[in-house]
Amino acid sequence: MSLTDLSLPNIDQQQFQLPEFTAPGQAGAEHKPRILLLYGSLRQRSFSRLVVEESARLLLAMGADIKIFDPTGLPLPDGDDVEHPKVQELRDLVSWSEGQVWCSPERHGSMTGVMKAQIDWIPLSLGAVRPTQGKTLAVMQVCGGSQSFNAVNQLRILGRWMRMITIPNQSSVAKAFLEFDDNNRMKPSPYYNRIVDVLEELMKFTLLTRENNAYLTDRYSERVETAEQLINRVNQTAL
Repeated sequence: MSLTDLSLPNIDQQQFQLPEFTAPGQAGAEHKPRILLLYGSLRQRSFSRLVVEESARLLLAMGADIKIFDPTGLPLPDGDDVEHPKVQELRDLVSWSEGQVWCSPERHGSMTGVMKAQIDWIPLSLGAVRPTQGKTLAVMQVCGGSQSFNAVNQLRILGRWMRMITIPNQSSVAKAFLEFDDNNRMKPSPYYNRIVDVLEELMKFTLLTRENNAYLTDRYSERVETAEQLINRVNQTAL
């Protein structure tokens, strides 16, 4: 998905700072932080997608390399083979990413099936490689009514299960249908400012941790387990 309008009309440029970090004596990665954004609705005017698009603009301005996954056409988990083009696209993007943004509508008090299906297609292991382990994650939700936190709480549980570094901050946009103008751009509001906060924090955590990913996720139990044993344990076909 490409964004044609990269303007940030709601941003106070005097207060907008570019996150940066280089550890003492460490050159750091030469490429921009790679952030994947997922949203949880297939509606033509999907507010979770609009929040993701606003987030993508902000991340680009903060110096990130971003990709947005379009879930249209993604089969239900186990409803098709893992070789399905949309499944392969999603898994390739997950492997490419160093951080992620998950934004779901809240429907019937929980995340949507569209959001859960995407996460369910992401494996805990690809061979002996854990594609999400140690990567940063920001969680967001949009609400049709008053503000709620059910979806972001569930997304946090999934992020922990996927062994991701889920940042402390989060965003929940109440009555999202009132927060966007006729051009599908988010209006200035405390909700918008919170999204800026979340993405700024995500960038900082990503910059702090991506070069230390292997060290942070190095575990005793995995050091004593061979790669073949790991594959056999986490890729069980009969559960």
